[in-house]
Amino acid sequence: MLIKNGPLIPKMIKEDGTTIIKKPEEFNNEDYKMMEKNVKAKKLLYSSLGPDEYTRISECKSAKDIWDALKVAHEGTNQVKQSRIELLMRKYELFKMSDRETIMDMYTRFTDITNELKSLGKTFTTEELIRKILRFLPRSWEAKVTAIQEVKDLKTLSLDELIGNLQTYELRRNSQQQEETKKDHGLALKIMEKDSSELDEEDMAMLTRKFKKFFKKTKARTRQKEPGRSKNTD
Repeated sequence: MLIKNGPLIPKMIKEDGTTIIKKPEEFNNEDYKMMEKNVKAKKLLYSSLGPDEYTRISECKSAKDIWDALKVAHEGTNQVKQSRIELLMRKYELFKMSDRETIMDMYTRFTDITNELKSLGKTFTTEELIRKILRFLPRSWEAKVTAIQEVKDLKTLSLDELIGNLQTYELRRNSQQQEETKKDHGLALKIMEKDSSELDEEDMAMLTRKFKKFFKKTKARTRQKEPGRSKNTD
C-alpha cells in the first residue's frame, strides 16, 4: 500500500474542519508508528537493490518514489512498454519449433517470451498456450498432435502434462530412429560383404525400400530449406 499509494502522513483536523499536515513536534505515538512504516518500506526496497539501481533512486524521498523510478527504469514509459509488448507479441506469433530442436529447448525459448510478456501485463490462459504449442510443432509431429487433440481435453490439460507427454513421445521416437539406423548399418555392412549378384530377393527389396525412404526424407528436408516454401503453421 505504501509503495503504490505513497507514504503515510500525520495529519490533523482544525476546528474549522480543514485538514493540515502535522509538524514533528505535534506527533503522537500513532504518528510515530506511521512514520516508522514509511521507513521500513524504504529499507525493504533498498535491501533488494544493487549498486546501479541504488544510484537511480538515491534522491527519492518515499517508497512510492522509489517504486515509480524502478518501474520506469525496468519497464520504460508507457510508450516504450507498449513497443516492447508489440515486439514480443510478434515473436510469439511467429514462434516455431525447428526439426532439430528438443521439446525442452523449444519450451525454454517459448517460456522466455511468454514470461517477459507476463511481466509487462500481457497474460495468457493455459489453454491458449497449449493450443499455440500444438500449432507450431513441426510437421513430423502431426500424428502426435492429432492424437493429443482427440484424446485430451485441452481445457483441463496442464502445461506440465503436455510437455511431459511430448517428451515421452520424443524419447520413443528417438529410440525407434536409432534402431532403424542400426538396421540400416547392418544391411549396408551385409551388402559390402557380398557381391550384388549374391544378394537374395529379400535383401534387394529391403535395400530398395530404404533407398526410397532416404530419398523421400532428403527431398523433404531440401524443400523445407528453400525460401518461401516453409509451412506457416500459425
